[in-house]
Amino acid sequence: MNFSPKKKASYIVLLISAFVIVSLILWNTNSFFKKFKEEERLKMEIWATAQLELIQSSVDQELGNLTLKVMGNNTSTPMILVNEEGSIKTHNIPEEKAADSVYIQKKIRQFRNENQPIQIVQEGELLETLYYGNSEVLNKLKYYPLALLLIIFLFGAVIFFFFKTNKASEQNKLWAGMAKETAHQIGTPLTSLLGWNELLKSENINPDIPKEIEKDIGRLETITERFSKIGSIPDLEVHDIVQETKKAYEYLKRRSSKLVHFSFSSNIEQLPVLLNPPLYNWSIENLVKNGIDAMKGKGSIGIQIEKKGQLVHILVSDTGHGIPKSDFQNIFSPGVTTKQRGWGLGLSLVKRIVEEYHKGKVRVLSSNREGTIMQITLKSNEQ
Repeated sequence: MNFSPKKKASYIVLLISAFVIVSLILWNTNSFFKKFKEEERLKMEIWATAQLELIQSSVDQELGNLTLKVMGNNTSTPMILVNEEGSIKTHNIPEEKAADSVYIQKKIRQFRNENQPIQIVQEGELLETLYYGNSEVLNKLKYYPLALLLIIFLFGAVIFFFFKTNKASEQNKLWAGMAKETAHQIGTPLTSLLGWNELLKSENINPDIPKEIEKDIGRLETITERFSKIGSIPDLEVHDIVQETKKAYEYLKRRSSKLVHFSFSSNIEQLPVLLNPPLYNWSIENLVKNGIDAMKGKGSIGIQIEKKGQLVHILVSDTGHGIPKSDFQNIFSPGVTTKQRGWGLGLSLVKRIVEEYHKGKVRVLSSNREGTIMQITLKSNEQ
């Protein structure tokens, strides 16, 4: 594949820019991690001071509210206190594990490697040594650079695969489109991960955060699986078209704006069809997202399933501005779009997935100022 000097220069600039941006993100994440670790160290030193005050106080002496608040406020950082006689006390470590001496000794070694122990000294005499580990917040933050590097590696693999492919002009456009579409798909969960990263700056962890992170990581895995199907003949297996369509519908409904009203209907309860679920769901998502873009984020999206003979029609309707009739055929070509922004690749991918992989048909059923109806037609596998 030959490129002009200008194009080569543009690609080099883009690669350098991407490298710089990724480096800045990683550097910023690392800086934040170190800063957060320093703040946690300071909190542990304050806690150790409160512990010293507790040791110095007599039995009948009333402790100040500040000391009690400092000692009771730390509920996230695991700690092990060892006095001069070797007696051990634990904080924020499960009771069943705290009773295991082998486990505690292992944790002391681990905490010593993670953080410098804090010595509690009174008039030159060592009373206790505080060993503490990283809090749940810090442990989660350590994985964000790895997740980012994994995403960048995936995107780099996509670009490498594209440049290794030397086919016809339209095919090249499609491979380029896949790379850009992959980056676009990854952008949503990546933005979410970065958002959770901001939330993790707070010590008070919402228990739902890990669950949401897991959902987005699962989303990244789904996108990776989808991309792996492109460029090779995917395996088609018998699946219920109604159930698979509902899965895509429910996902999009949960992740879309409340200004978009979703509806689903079907004249059949189930129907077996030869499908590759990840690619089929991708097609539905592209059609729905195009509809939402056409409505400018506000309106109604409808998904309807109709069985006619041995064929099943999946209709995706929106209340957008419509598509000119002259573009009904061209809209599925790579690079053609009615939007001011966009690569014009979503519908070309839908056409490839439906017609080349599933041997079906996709077309604009109708379109006017009141909205557009897209139709996917597949053959049922009913005996």
